[in-house]
Amino acid sequence: MSVRERKEREWADRERFIVATARELAEQQGWDAVTTRRLAERIEYSQPVLYSHFRGKREIIGAVALEGAAEMAAAVRAAASAADGPRARVTAVSHTYLDLAARTPAVYDAMFQLDGGLTFAEEHTPEQLKDAFAALLESLGQVAGDGVDPALFTELFWAALHGLATLTRAGRVPPENVERGVELLVDRLAAL
Repeated sequence: MSVRERKEREWADRERFIVATARELAEQQGWDAVTTRRLAERIEYSQPVLYSHFRGKREIIGAVALEGAAEMAAAVRAAASAADGPRARVTAVSHTYLDLAARTPAVYDAMFQLDGGLTFAEEHTPEQLKDAFAALLESLGQVAGDGVDPALFTELFWAALHGLATLTRAGRVPPENVERGVELLVDRLAAL
């Protein structure tokens, strides 16, 4: 291995460590606790080293969001492939999405609530975000119904899941109503 390759590997490892540490701190104490100063202390590098990787908190949030999107895509695909039949697939995808939102709220916030400097549904949208939508489209688009644009249907269904996740987390939808909410969503929107 050349010196250059070793330095590139070390750079990438340090960047992954910064993102993992920011994510851990955000999950434990919320995004307000993630400052460049605290992060530099936790990773045991100086703030200039941190800034050599990310220009600030916004880019760190964006990196966490991209990581979360990749995880969401993988989880959605795994849930869909393990389910038998369209209804079971849509239900499994819905529960997987809601579970990720509940289990990793800081990552979910980075993906959808905070400004990580990412663009959605545009030419320059990062591949991880496009793939997360593609994973949803693969399962949800199949149940859109005749004459319904699968991408638009997926966005609408996704919006409903996002609303359910957000309102449940805020205490506006009681947790015991989530299952009934998913059933109603599947019954009313999916053409099964």
